[in-house]
Amino acid sequence: MDEPASRRRILVVEDEDNIAMALDYVLTREGYEHDRVANGADAMPKIRETRPDLVLLDVMLPEVSGYEICQNIRMDPSLKDTKVLMMTARGSAMERRKGLALGADGFIAKPFELKELREEVRRLLAPADGAGGNV
Repeated sequence: MDEPASRRRILVVEDEDNIAMALDYVLTREGYEHDRVANGADAMPKIRETRPDLVLLDVMLPEVSGYEICQNIRMDPSLKDTKVLMMTARGSAMERRKGLALGADGFIAKPFELKELREEVRRLLAPADGAGGNV
């Protein structure tokens, strides 16, 4: 059974307020339940507490990097179903490879088109059984 968007929980880990506000706008319009932390050190406690379906994760964060957070998510068996979409202003191929190697499910370069972000979030939250029709 397909869950409505409002039942899908997203955690935004982003230290830049203007980007966080844009993400808040998109996620609210899409009907997702979401929360935000602005500091890398606060991310893992919040992820363990709220068990989001998706973490929108900035690479460059104060205190703990997005790469380290992604790695910590992947090392925690209780978070195996949590999807990770990494975001970075330095969207080089090397950055992308590193993020994917650490277990990210997707990678998006900032500044991003809101349409691109929406599509990526939908792709990552699509039912795993293939009912979404994507092959």
